[in-house]
Amino acid sequence: MTWVGYDTPEAMPAYVAKYGGTPDFTIFGEEEEGLTKMRAGFTPDVSHPCNYSVGRWRRSGLFKALDTARLEHYADLWPELKDIPDSRDEAGIWFFPWEWGTSSVLFRTDLAPEYAGPENNSWKILFDPKYAGRLGVFDAVDGAVIVAALVAGVPDPFAMNDAELAQVKALMLEQRKVLRSYWTDVSSIEQGLATGEIIASYAWPFSVAPLKAQGIPVEYMLPKEGILTYACGLMVLKDHPGPEEAIYDLINAMQSPESGEWLIRTLGLGHSNMKSFANIEPTVLADVGMADPATLFTKGVLFQPIEDSLREKYGQMLLEVKGGL
Repeated sequence: MTWVGYDTPEAMPAYVAKYGGTPDFTIFGEEEEGLTKMRAGFTPDVSHPCNYSVGRWRRSGLFKALDTARLEHYADLWPELKDIPDSRDEAGIWFFPWEWGTSSVLFRTDLAPEYAGPENNSWKILFDPKYAGRLGVFDAVDGAVIVAALVAGVPDPFAMNDAELAQVKALMLEQRKVLRSYWTDVSSIEQGLATGEIIASYAWPFSVAPLKAQGIPVEYMLPKEGILTYACGLMVLKDHPGPEEAIYDLINAMQSPESGEWLIRTLGLGHSNMKSFANIEPTVLADVGMADPATLFTKGVLFQPIEDSLREKYGQMLLEVKGGL
């Protein structure tokens, strides 16, 4: 059970070579939906959550630890990905990272040249009144509230107190006046950037290549306040119906450098296997903000779990801001 876009043979070439095809896929739109489905009795063999959900998924009691000795590429993982909270204990590996990525600002360098270059990159462009009506932000807590918290300089955007929430809400209300839209369809942002109707927006690296292929001068930022990062990976159901050997074959195939090269080149995402980066041209990595992948682990802001009642507060605040309250 995975996200749309990963249900493809290129993500697991060694598995396809051995079994003659891909496993059966079920797609979920977001992780809470997937967990709810599994709690109701749906039992895939392997599922694909992200780091901020691992603890919640483990506490469901539906999953089991993996045997490290059967994970062929474990030694080649980025060390930082081995230390994701709740991902391992004395029983083994509960969450085996596969892809990791970033969320940042994609903008037109010809239309906002003062923000070009790493020394000038800043999330503040999404609040700049000079570009009123030509800015976009992702319509989600992670896309709107967390970004505003970074700009506000909140110490921990994932655990704000009431005073910090009030500070961030005030900033978001100012931002609302200059936004073109809170968006949910990334293709609308890509089209807007291509025409110049949008100058800057929250975005993901897979939007860079198609725009550059059209000759559009865009830059994917490494904001001075911190680029947002996340890691997603594989968890195995305790009562999985499929054979154990095939499960490990699938995981090992997805961890191979061949899978990683596809992930980097096609989706602009990082791969958990360090060897996947060896044959990727520096220009390709630079375009998606990974010219120096190791620095993203130290300078990036890793998405963290947000306690349920606090996430509700964040969500309610976003609704109130969008409503102009």
